[in-house]
Amino acid sequence: MNQDMSILSLVLQASLVVQLVMALLLGVSLVSWSVIFGKVMGLRRVRQDNAEFDREFWAGRTLQELFQDASRGEGPPSPQERIFAAGMREFMKLRDKRVTDVNALLDGARRAMRASYQREMDAIEARLDFLGSVGSVSPYVGLFGTVWGIMHAFTGLSNLQQVTLATVAPGIAEALVATAIGLFAAIPAVLAYNRFVRDIDRIAIQMESFMEEFSNILARNIPPAAAEPPRAGMGR
Repeated sequence: MNQDMSILSLVLQASLVVQLVMALLLGVSLVSWSVIFGKVMGLRRVRQDNAEFDREFWAGRTLQELFQDASRGEGPPSPQERIFAAGMREFMKLRDKRVTDVNALLDGARRAMRASYQREMDAIEARLDFLGSVGSVSPYVGLFGTVWGIMHAFTGLSNLQQVTLATVAPGIAEALVATAIGLFAAIPAVLAYNRFVRDIDRIAIQMESFMEEFSNILARNIPPAAAEPPRAGMGR
């Protein structure tokens, strides 16, 4: 392939609409890669923070001690720690209001943890829909640029008396570059989206399991008039 048929030459010789499509796809690709790297680091930090809090939770410390540490906010708390703090805060608030029904106490704690869980999942899933949109839309945007470029190429050939492959090939090649860039933007986004969905599902299952275990600990070890703070590790 000679210099005139290089990728850069084809991009520079493309029509304005095709160039705008290429620029849009390249910009979207850069943003999607930024989201991918940010999401990789974010999910890794969530897993590490949750694992650290899980070790502390089952180390035998009292729930009040864990709650005090979470309330002080020393260092960035993990999503699991925020869920625990929300449930424990609601439980203690209801106890301070002289609520003696154990079921009411547990239901209040569960509702608070479920609300906190939903907030955490919304934060974890942030910008994931962008990757899904890039993966599904980019090929069609590239195809639009290709169709437009081919139409423009054949329109320019309508005034020629003799048309050969040499005269048709550059215009078609320019148009096909748009499809290639669309696939370049879509394929990493689709792969990353599928991987992140699996990772987030695992994190969600772990946090839901923690909520159930914590609820069981409250049900077994924290009656409304408990005199001694129970220890978290007693439930497992």
